[in-house]
Amino acid sequence: NVFNLLSSSQGRQARSKQPTIVSSVANAADFVDLCSLFGYYAEEHVVQTGDGYLLGLHRLGWKKGQEDLRVNTGEGSTLKPVVYMHHGLLMNSEVWVCLTQRERCLPFMLAEKGYDVWLGNNRGNKYSKKSTRSSPASNAFWDFSMDQFALNDIPDSIEYVLTTTSQSSLSYIGFSQGTAQAFATLSTHPKLNDKLDVFIALAPAMSPAGLHNNVVDALIKASPDVLFLAFGRRSILSSVTMWQAILYPPIFVRLIDASLGFLFNWTGKNISTHQKLAAYPHLYSFTSTKSVVHWFQIIRNRCFQMYDDDTQAPLSLGATERYYKVAKFPTRNIKTPIVLVYGGSDSLVDIAVMLKELPRHTVAREIPHFEHLDFLWAEHVDTLVFPQVFDALEAYAGRDHHQQKYLTNGRIIDGELSRSYKGFSGDESSSPIPAEISDGEARTERSSAGRAGASVEIVHHTSPPQLLGRREPITPASPSPLVLRSDQKEDGVQISKQRWSGSWLKGEGRHRRSGSTSSSRSTDSLVKFSEGGISIGVGKPMIGGIHSPVLAPKDQMRSSNRRKN
Repeated sequence: NVFNLLSSSQGRQARSKQPTIVSSVANAADFVDLCSLFGYYAEEHVVQTGDGYLLGLHRLGWKKGQEDLRVNTGEGSTLKPVVYMHHGLLMNSEVWVCLTQRERCLPFMLAEKGYDVWLGNNRGNKYSKKSTRSSPASNAFWDFSMDQFALNDIPDSIEYVLTTTSQSSLSYIGFSQGTAQAFATLSTHPKLNDKLDVFIALAPAMSPAGLHNNVVDALIKASPDVLFLAFGRRSILSSVTMWQAILYPPIFVRLIDASLGFLFNWTGKNISTHQKLAAYPHLYSFTSTKSVVHWFQIIRNRCFQMYDDDTQAPLSLGATERYYKVAKFPTRNIKTPIVLVYGGSDSLVDIAVMLKELPRHTVAREIPHFEHLDFLWAEHVDTLVFPQVFDALEAYAGRDHHQQKYLTNGRIIDGELSRSYKGFSGDESSSPIPAEISDGEARTERSSAGRAGASVEIVHHTSPPQLLGRREPITPASPSPLVLRSDQKEDGVQISKQRWSGSWLKGEGRHRRSGSTSSSRSTDSLVKFSEGGISIGVGKPMIGGIHSPVLAPKDQMRSSNRRKN
């Protein structure tokens, strides 16, 4: 029959032995109900933006069984580091907690690790569909794009969280458009950079190449405003809730999978059928058509720009670009430490293009086979993604990132930070962590399954670099430490490569971090020092036989199970 035809064999098998938790999660009414299914108490908050929108915030500040504990409420309360999480396009905060297993839910795991977790919502969605100045029934209410998310929603939400918790800073975790909103916000609010310890971007979005379907892609790029003709000037895809209510759940899942494959070429193979049946009912939430038009303007112009209110037709006469240019979000001005965790099979991420538009201190981590939604609901998200998040938080949370010194991703970074575009593509991204330093070489343990990547050199250093575990700078013995090489272009970017000459100071920087998430990992890298300069061979750390890069904080290096290369 039609139900067996449109639902997969895996779906039929899942339904025949469908656990209670799947239907419970799928039918949960809201964020608080979803949390209560797993025994967690959640608070609801409302923040008013400067332009009158009322945004819903959710808080998970307690471990299971500690609901009576006073957290971040002033004198006599338990102080916890604060984490703020933000969802993606056409979503709300429920996407973070609609999982079928507690261990795969990032907010729950952060709460268990002792963080005060807050989750934000964009204007217009399920929890933020109210304004003091206009009604959702009016066009004026829906007249917003990512500009308003960046100029109002994110900064006002962060200020509310910091004020409520009496904290001076927090850590930001974004997914998809939640990362784009942070890029835009931090680039336009310089002072806000001092209030974020670290920005962790899961499935980061900035300037996607386009859609998988060539016909739709060409149509949208030719005229992004065509979406206004198709969906009107208010909320987009409002009928999704109707289809979700009347369609048999497995058919709704197949419809979503087919749509995602058609538009983005995602297979969804890393997300189980059980998880899809539980999470897809929480996938969609309202947003404005204008905010989606904004994304297609970005795709069309290949530029992470503000909304263009004066869009020109592609064949219009006159050299309009010569006299009119939409302002870009100045993302290279961001001072907050940035950690990108992206999927190797995510069609919305072009990591090379993204890195060119981000500051030098940006760190990139690849999960090779992950697609976009996998960072929320994949079967192995807890073992492949969560360690990246925990390591970054351990490295930066509560620290003064302006003084942070660390080495990661094949780059030696000092207080002024450095950058190289090598070692970020495909499987080659990694994080060398030197265990000891001498005249000849610095070596870490070598994983048998690791493989060497690209050689990386110091770029744009204005002062001697510092390696992890050393409190004194590494300085060459010669009075003239820098030998400036000829300028080169990499990926169209002019860079000056510098090399250190002379011999290096002897010393060791070995530290072991006990009890941490990553204390049992090994890393494959080799750092060699010679009169010719410094070269770093990079490889991959291992977690239970699975490749996963590691972020190493200052003074928390590991040197376990070392062996001679």
